[in-house]
Amino acid sequence: MIRISILYPNKPGGRFDFAYYVDTHMPRSIECLAAHQGFKGVSVEQGVGGAEPGSEAAFIAMCHFLFESVEDFMAAFLPHAGELQSDMPNYTDIEPVIQINQVLICR
Repeated sequence: MIRISILYPNKPGGRFDFAYYVDTHMPRSIECLAAHQGFKGVSVEQGVGGAEPGSEAAFIAMCHFLFESVEDFMAAFLPHAGELQSDMPNYTDIEPVIQINQVLICR
């Protein structure tokens, strides 16, 4: 199983509209990607703090998609890439960091 992590760094002056992201963008993303047989799940998280008490979170938001394989993710994502990526200005001006991970333990 693989996890595609879309991480939005917590940048001073950066804009992230959680209401739009959670209520509009993510439901559409889930509708598009969950239609593929390799889709296993998704989580969305809001950064609330760093390791030091009172410190800022390194990432203001994170989205993690679980798929059986990278090929499954690409097959699900590519037909909708233009639509989903063009929606980004509606919720953020932060350039995301994307990482693909092999999941070794997941409960």
